[in-house]
Amino acid sequence: MLCDVQSKEPDIKVSLTRVGVTNLKKLVKIKRDPSKRDVVLVPTFEVFVDLPSNQKGIHMSRSPEVIGEVIERILSEEEIYGVEDLSIEIVKRLFEKHEYANRAEVFLVSDDYIMEEKSPVTHKKSQEVCKIMARAYGVKEDGKLIMKKMVGAEVVGITACPCAQDLLTQNAITELKKNGFNDEEIVKILDSVTIATHNQRGIGTIMVEVPDNYEIGISKIIDIIKSSMSGEVYELLKRSDEAYVVQSAHKNPKFVEDCAREMIKRVVEEFTELPDNAEILIRQVNKESIHRHDAFAERFSTMEELRNELI
Repeated sequence: MLCDVQSKEPDIKVSLTRVGVTNLKKLVKIKRDPSKRDVVLVPTFEVFVDLPSNQKGIHMSRSPEVIGEVIERILSEEEIYGVEDLSIEIVKRLFEKHEYANRAEVFLVSDDYIMEEKSPVTHKKSQEVCKIMARAYGVKEDGKLIMKKMVGAEVVGITACPCAQDLLTQNAITELKKNGFNDEEIVKILDSVTIATHNQRGIGTIMVEVPDNYEIGISKIIDIIKSSMSGEVYELLKRSDEAYVVQSAHKNPKFVEDCAREMIKRVVEEFTELPDNAEILIRQVNKESIHRHDAFAERFSTMEELRNELI
């Protein structure tokens, strides 16, 4: 008989918080409403369990084996599954396969979630690629298994800096006064033109906890992120589209903090059915164009805390 080396005691008896596999890709088909096509994804998985101090290693092959088994079972069923449901099913099976574990976790990211989009003026069709993600974890406490799941998305947009735009506005006012324009004329001129500023490629992220018997639509999360920046970006733009996108963004300048707060406000307004203890992660990263650093803003909170602040 082969020796179970993993079950032996280690030389250094220290427990480990997370042991598992990363960068594991699998083909997944997510079932949707019968009126819509199934979604085919190739997500990357991270799968972990904890390891007690008296065991040398986890049975590593069991983790990718679990993912394969769950995916195959879901494919054979007619029920509708989201990526968060897939994640929670994997966590349940991890505990069955790793009986020594008190904690199990899975995180999946798919950067090939494709949606149809139209350019804002000419309505040219193209494909928009978004990143969607799900996280689930379980903890054994007092003989009970407590599990949570989250679903989210990451979307790229455009932001226009309010600070630089204000500086250029003040410079324009000074120059116009030098050239003899009065205050009323200056106001009309400034209302008629788009003031320049520097732009950033904004990356917005929202993760929402999904309690049992609740559903959170990925498309709603994506729409919230898009509408919380200065403007959207598109794969295909004709000249009139390009002018519209740039002008609209400059008419709606936002700091990284503004984007994060806008997402928070829209999440609270959109997901009114979520319980107060549902956890929410909001993150905005702006890739600076005139700095070597990036701007960052984040909030991790419960719905109750966010609702109370927005009263």
